[in-house]
Amino acid sequence: MSLARLRWRARRGTRELDALLGGWLDERYASADTATQLAFDQLLDTQDPDLWDWIMGHAQAPRADWQAIIDDIRARHRL
Repeated sequence: MSLARLRWRARRGTRELDALLGGWLDERYASADTATQLAFDQLLDTQDPDLWDWIMGHAQAPRADWQAIIDDIRARHRL
């Protein structure tokens, strides 16, 4: 998937999610392995309330590869 398409999909309903997901895309996506890139693409299919709960630490993502991305986002932002 093209970066432009991913950037569009990473735009969410809140500024906070936009910044967190877009920041990961800008800073980590290019150096991530193919499996992680695919996991990020699939993660973007989830609903905003679920993403928010995972990023805020209120719940765990149902997949380990998604949780690894969430953990990286949380660590980068000290959440």
